[in-house]
Amino acid sequence: MKLGLLLALILTASSAAFGASLPDFSGIAYEQRLGNQIPLREMFRDDAGRSARLSDFVAADKPLILALVYFHCPNLCSVVRSDLFDALQRSSMAAGRDYSLVALSIDPSESSADASVAKREDMERYPSPGAAEHWHFLTGNNDAIKAVAASVGFHERYDREIKQFVHPVGIVFATPAGIVSSYLLGVGYQPGDVRLGVTRAQSGDVTAAALPILLICFHYDPATARYTLAIMKLLRLAAGLTVAVIGITLFLALRRNGGRA
Repeated sequence: MKLGLLLALILTASSAAFGASLPDFSGIAYEQRLGNQIPLREMFRDDAGRSARLSDFVAADKPLILALVYFHCPNLCSVVRSDLFDALQRSSMAAGRDYSLVALSIDPSESSADASVAKREDMERYPSPGAAEHWHFLTGNNDAIKAVAASVGFHERYDREIKQFVHPVGIVFATPAGIVSSYLLGVGYQPGDVRLGVTRAQSGDVTAAALPILLICFHYDPATARYTLAIMKLLRLAAGLTVAVIGITLFLALRRNGGRA
């Protein structure tokens, strides 16, 4: 039995067990577009309501740390920000002196007020030199957001049923000119890894692709660092169905071989 058919059986059975179709995770990933140009001329609003081009929020001679998140995310986005700011706080680097940072909302319905609340909370938890001036929490219209997302290979989808974005998790480092230099995927960023990303971007280096880690921001509980019960049940069901289908396949194969003996 081919893998595609096996997966189709698993997803179909899982959907039936849940009484509804599963979220469509196809294509949800960071397609690492190393060496690509981020469109710095796109217009955004900062946490103070100021509208400006993306380039105006990036120091001309400093590398950019870009986090694509959204501020009302109930799942992994807060973990991404917490891990990043904790790593930066422990890295001895200072915003403005060593790097620029942009946390860009992927939700065009979010406002400068949403960005302001998120920035204030993060600065209170992770006080860092230069953060007030050089941590930029931005919102914008759909076209501008999509342009930046496309430039770094960020593929997401809005799930209307649960009213959440299903999206990949990670951060992007870009050179002072806005060229994609490297990625850190998943969560759990370490100070050394963040410093290395900043250092390479400052030098204009474009690195090899990072190890692909598919961690999807969907039904994740940051309080327990686990996926929610519904998704865990789904994963367990899928695992059980996988074992069952493989067992049936092996049984049929052995029976055929036995018939030939």
